[in-house]
Amino acid sequence: MLVVIGGHTRNIGKTSAVCELIRTFPALHWTAVKITQYGHYVCSADGEPCDCQTADHTIALTEERTSTSGTDTSRYLAAGAARSLWLRTRQGQLAEAMPRLRAELAKSANNILESNSVMRFLRPDLYLVVLSPETADFKPSAQYVLDRADAYLLTAKPNAPAWQGISLRLLSGKPNFAYMAGEPFSPELKAWLAERLGQISGSRVGWEQRASAR
Repeated sequence: MLVVIGGHTRNIGKTSAVCELIRTFPALHWTAVKITQYGHYVCSADGEPCDCQTADHTIALTEERTSTSGTDTSRYLAAGAARSLWLRTRQGQLAEAMPRLRAELAKSANNILESNSVMRFLRPDLYLVVLSPETADFKPSAQYVLDRADAYLLTAKPNAPAWQGISLRLLSGKPNFAYMAGEPFSPELKAWLAERLGQISGSRVGWEQRASAR
């Protein structure tokens, strides 16, 4: 099973959504992957100066070993992921990293990736997009694949979104759920995910026991 979670810009809760999905369905023993592209010492994930660049300035794929460092990949482990990986490439060179990424994904039955750009190379079983109607920035990598989303996670009601050139008809044609980073998924979203993941895996995927234990 392959799940991809993306979003139209930075700091809107994509990593939190990955963690919450892992936490909600721990029996699937997820391998979680953070994908970062960089350029000119600036990280395309958040627009800030970064240390994403690799020693040879091309590609690096590393495995996270600790759940306490506070990095996004450590948060995956803290949420219950079986493995956590960080793939980083120079901007525009993700294609070169795909053979290595596919080799790692083949080691796990259930994978979850945090990325938009990877949608150019993979056809996931489920693609969820986090949208913040109050945030105007909309990355091209998200806009190009927005119509491929299976569902939208909305941080606010999209009555008058700040986005430019994005049709709200896309949202009305797909399931959309209220979502707040750092909060548990709603019962409606959990039920929808359980049904979809169960259909994909061919087995019942339960979340009620974990939800009631909170």
